[in-house]
Amino acid sequence: MITEYQTKALLIAVGSDSASAVACINHLSPELLCFFLAESEKDTIESLVQPQITRMPQRWDWILTTDPQSFAQSHLAITKSLPDMLKTWGVKPGELTVDFSAATPAMAAAVTLASGPFTSKVFQIRKDESPAAESKTVIVGGAPKAWEESNPWNEGAQYARREASLLFNQGACLSAAEKFRQVEGLVSGSLKPLYHALADVAQGYAHWEAFHYREAWEKLKTSLKALELASVWGGPPGLSSVLGSLKTNATFLESIVLDPHDVKLSIGLDLIAHAKRRAERDHQIETATLTLLRGLEAFAQHQLMKQFNVKTWDVQPDQLPKDLQEACRNSMLDDVDGKYKLTFPAQFRALAGFGDPMGQSFVTEWPKMKTLLDSAYQSVLGHGFHTTKTERFQQLLALTLKLTKVDESSLPRFPSMTL
Repeated sequence: MITEYQTKALLIAVGSDSASAVACINHLSPELLCFFLAESEKDTIESLVQPQITRMPQRWDWILTTDPQSFAQSHLAITKSLPDMLKTWGVKPGELTVDFSAATPAMAAAVTLASGPFTSKVFQIRKDESPAAESKTVIVGGAPKAWEESNPWNEGAQYARREASLLFNQGACLSAAEKFRQVEGLVSGSLKPLYHALADVAQGYAHWEAFHYREAWEKLKTSLKALELASVWGGPPGLSSVLGSLKTNATFLESIVLDPHDVKLSIGLDLIAHAKRRAERDHQIETATLTLLRGLEAFAQHQLMKQFNVKTWDVQPDQLPKDLQEACRNSMLDDVDGKYKLTFPAQFRALAGFGDPMGQSFVTEWPKMKTLLDSAYQSVLGHGFHTTKTERFQQLLALTLKLTKVDESSLPRFPSMTL
């Protein structure tokens, strides 16, 4: 028989029909071969199967079950041996091919369950009585048989996709990306671009969470094209809503990446949104509080730089309103690099001195802000040993939005994957 396939690894369940086993092995020509059979059928392999293999695999082994009619015994035997064998052989998920044409029902069920995480091809040779449209006919032992190929992951991937989506929605973007990559390796060729793009999306948002804006933008930008194409052909349910969020987010990231200025207002918006995710999704109140303060500072830095050309990290005292100049000279000099650096409150007081509305509002709200700052600085991640309460974060968020005049609807939002 002419070999049509070059197969990495083949797991074949062998019963009394040795002719089908020979036809399958010669047809697939595997590099690695594992027989799954009853202990009583071991002689069949040595006498009737191996001598007829036209191209011997590079490595081969077998897994034996004590009772081929028992699912429990068959499943125990294969799950005990198969994962370690594939690891030793260096077989990756998706590189295992399975054939259980000659298996008992119990053996077939055991093979199906045990091989699921590794296989993307299942072959079956059966009587050619009513062949399916996608099957073809082969001659086995002088009789026509139907040769069928399928990939259970093409339909079963939806469960893994939901699991990956749940991980993403919980903020475990890297874990979601890894899950999508696994599915990509298991589904058939036409579905691979979809899962490759979904993995890139999850990877992109992981970059975003780490403030790696360019890497995040590039991942989202390239994955959009593949997902748009997938949506044309239907795609999974919920894809259209995800696409809308991706386009909005890619535009937002582009505004950061392509902004040539040293101080970028969009990063201030992102920091506020990041703080909300830390608090509302992850319940990390202390991290959220400090991130929110950084976001508020970013707005002050942007306003000082844009309107008054003041760099908060390298300011000249003469640039400041007169009532701040002496304080800057006396207490804001960095003795390492010799630069004057405005403290958080001083940035807003400088804005107030320049007549900026945000700075003036800060001064008006100072008693309330001072209480919130003290709470943040006394936290475990600040300079103290107290746990920040959720109420304090909510108060600081409300005050931040009030000072910056930011509407929550204008903040970037991660999509909710319901695929």
